[in-house]
Amino acid sequence: MLQNRFFATGLSELAIQTDFMLLLVVAAMLGIVATRTGQPTIVAYILTGILLGPAGLGLVAAGEPLIETMAELGLAFLLFLLGIKMRFDEISHVLLPIVKISIPQITLVALVGAGIAVAFDAFSTVEATIIGLAVMYSSTAVIIKMLTDKAEATSLHGKLDVGVLLIQDIVVVVLLAVLATGQPEGLGAIAGTLGTVLVLVAVFGAAAVFASRYLLPPVFRRIADTTDVFFLIAIAWAFLFLLLSVELNLSIELGAFLAGLAIAQLPYSKELQDRVNPLTDLFLLIFFASVSLELAPSDLFVHWQEAIVASLVLLPAKFVIYFVLIDWQGFDLETTFLGSINMIQVSEFGLIVGAAAVAGGFVEAPVLGFLTLVALLTMSVSVYVIQYNRQLYELAQPYLSRLVDDGTASAREEDLTGHAVIVGYDGIARQIVPVLAEHYETVVVVDRKTTNIDAATEAGYKTLFGDIRYTKLRKEAGLKQADFVFSSSVEEEISKLILEETDTEATVILEAATTDQARSLYDRGAHYVLVGPQLAADRLVTYLEAYFEGQTVFEERIDEDLGVLRRGTSTLGGESSD
Repeated sequence: MLQNRFFATGLSELAIQTDFMLLLVVAAMLGIVATRTGQPTIVAYILTGILLGPAGLGLVAAGEPLIETMAELGLAFLLFLLGIKMRFDEISHVLLPIVKISIPQITLVALVGAGIAVAFDAFSTVEATIIGLAVMYSSTAVIIKMLTDKAEATSLHGKLDVGVLLIQDIVVVVLLAVLATGQPEGLGAIAGTLGTVLVLVAVFGAAAVFASRYLLPPVFRRIADTTDVFFLIAIAWAFLFLLLSVELNLSIELGAFLAGLAIAQLPYSKELQDRVNPLTDLFLLIFFASVSLELAPSDLFVHWQEAIVASLVLLPAKFVIYFVLIDWQGFDLETTFLGSINMIQVSEFGLIVGAAAVAGGFVEAPVLGFLTLVALLTMSVSVYVIQYNRQLYELAQPYLSRLVDDGTASAREEDLTGHAVIVGYDGIARQIVPVLAEHYETVVVVDRKTTNIDAATEAGYKTLFGDIRYTKLRKEAGLKQADFVFSSSVEEEISKLILEETDTEATVILEAATTDQARSLYDRGAHYVLVGPQLAADRLVTYLEAYFEGQTVFEERIDEDLGVLRRGTSTLGGESSD
């Protein structure tokens, strides 16, 4: 009897592992197809869940413990990675506008969502209220993933979106705490729950700030040279905050973000980002697949017509609400448009709110099916919208500029001519700028990191903070009138943009990640393209040739480079703005 029980347990564990492996294999195959066809991989992952789940072939059962756990970790690690990228000095300048945008946005979108539900005459007042509370969030997973893939997470509109998402995360933590108590006995019970959650969040946040200043620096200073231990300690730190979040009944996503935020203030955060990225991508694959894996046809399609109509209304409604609020805070048209168009989808948190409402007895399962379909439809549309947000802006700009000042009229490009423009004040740029300053009266440094801008300003150069992809910023930098342009970004989109806008007589030097990318930039008119590995190989060849010429020549070559390194010791540490 005992042997049969162990045998059954073994078969069950084998089935879970088989489901997990099947999910990974199919997601990888569809991901390759999506990449080859130029489609966002998120869509491939969502389609994987539909294809393998109950709504498709039924090969993978919903609710598998391993898949659910990894899906939860995927969202948590995404927030952890986001936290690592958020230095306090990088977000402080947009904190107040974020708060002013978030509070009315949450209220207005909730009212629109509830109003749509009431208009259908298919939901009760309580159900409509829950629907409104569920659709007021935008998808953290979709937006952060897409912004990270497009290297826009640290752009101005990226910071605005991320800030609003974090406030939404705090709101959803409070809402979930209220729903978890079931049907409230009165306003007193709701107020007590709200107060408790807010106090816990404040204490938790204060603990993260304290750790970033006093606890973590000496610990990481001792282990920073041992990369494996460094990575393990960082991951252990993240799991410590996840554990505390669970024990305090808070969102593990919030705990993960605070853990990352504490590490972000350390000088070792950049290396950790590179180590965490692949792990996060694996977990996110499972997360997006699991979202659609939970779809049961019986609950999913009860309100399918209402879900389609609601999606068609919510997509433009969310855009308009965000657009008006961001414009109200005085941001230029391009920032306003991009920050708004990214936030149009319904969040995965809407499904979590719906599930909590079902568990608490507020609504029935068909309402959760409605929310699931709305989230799936809006998320699927939004990944394409975010992917091509700048192309959409170019189409909409002539019409929107009639309603809103696009800010380009005030850009003083006529003040600059025959100057040099530096895009990204990293180590290489810091080496060449002094040379350029000897030949050009004006050198303009453009960077989206405040630390790099402060360094360039202190060195006496004209600086512009922001992303060179913004039209207004390019006009202020006088890119069209520049005589010399150097970009340290390896993003091909930025390099192509620079080549398209600069004068044909201007000298343009760019950086590329691969030789194929370099060839493409040469074909488009670049005068010189730096490729790191290729330059290192060329330099090594020079050393070898000198070595075979004689020991004296070899030592002279080495001494020349050592001299360059000694002169650049104070500048080579500049952070890349990529």
